[in-house]
Amino acid sequence: MLQKTIDWLDERVDLSEIRHFVAEKGVPVHTQKVWYYLGGMTLFLFGVQVATGILLLLYYRPSAAEAYESVQFIVTKVEFGWLIRNIHSWSANLLIALAFAHFFSVFLLKSYRKPRELTWLSGILLLFLMLGFGFSGYLLPWNELSFFATKVGTGSAGAVPVVGHFMLRLLRGGDDVTGATLSRFYGLHVAILPAMATALVAGHLLLVQRQGMSVPLSVEKKLKPGETLPQMPFFPNYIMRDVLAWYVLLAILAALAAFYPWELGSKADPFAVVPPGIRPEWYFLAVFYTLKLIPSHIMGFEGEQLGVVAFGIVAMVLVVVPFLDRKALKGERSPAFTVLAVLGLVYLVTFTIIGQYAK
Repeated sequence: MLQKTIDWLDERVDLSEIRHFVAEKGVPVHTQKVWYYLGGMTLFLFGVQVATGILLLLYYRPSAAEAYESVQFIVTKVEFGWLIRNIHSWSANLLIALAFAHFFSVFLLKSYRKPRELTWLSGILLLFLMLGFGFSGYLLPWNELSFFATKVGTGSAGAVPVVGHFMLRLLRGGDDVTGATLSRFYGLHVAILPAMATALVAGHLLLVQRQGMSVPLSVEKKLKPGETLPQMPFFPNYIMRDVLAWYVLLAILAALAAFYPWELGSKADPFAVVPPGIRPEWYFLAVFYTLKLIPSHIMGFEGEQLGVVAFGIVAMVLVVVPFLDRKALKGERSPAFTVLAVLGLVYLVTFTIIGQYAK
């Protein structure tokens, strides 16, 4: 039956090029090939997010009056609704964690060097989009914690020089976090960001397929002139390993959803006093805690504004890293960028942990 279906499609769309691509494509085999699987695992979690998100949309109502109650209904009344919501929440966090791991592996292995500059660009934009998904989705349950954390997060956007007030009103739909903010974040989370992410994922995958898997500089340097690395067949060898990693992720998600359910908390009350210890999700903690440490005024400028500008500059530098790392562009070692990546990783881990436990 399957073969008849394939033959039927082959007659109408000509699958010969696809068959040839699958048969010929290989993946370089070396000691650091384990990092190749991070991208596929991130893609799998993105698919989990899409699937569970669609199921949640069947019952979710994006209004300040009904959002909390609709989520409460999902986790208490809808059959397996608690499981879908927990998987959606946990997979979002694992997705961002793996996206960061993938980012640092690519950076440290210098996989952004020629001719993969556009692959890096699409990947770093996807990382920013994943953070946008996390930020916009955090408010949707409309509980106390997400409400005040969103207030703090959007307030930081308001610290951007010149356009800060405009950005704050654009995000909030006004001067304060209200039902209008919830509607805007809902539109971002289920329409605008998914459309952008789908286009970027498609472009990123196309670039990866066209350029192939990169080889680390340390491995490339050991090759003799004209020598090539042994290749692992993409199908079925590499794909089956990828699928095995997906199964492991699925088992981890199921365990987390079953044994560590995502708490809903209390419904947001805009007139309530801000509870102590309000902080954003872990993937924004390093930035949040850094901004807290900056003095209120530095040389006549507002400290928070300078901090926001500094983080914006870092983001722009990350986008153009392939063009700044001239040594990697020439196929040479670039220890300065390796050190910067390691320092960045240490900073994120350290300040995330401190931000989590600091009072």
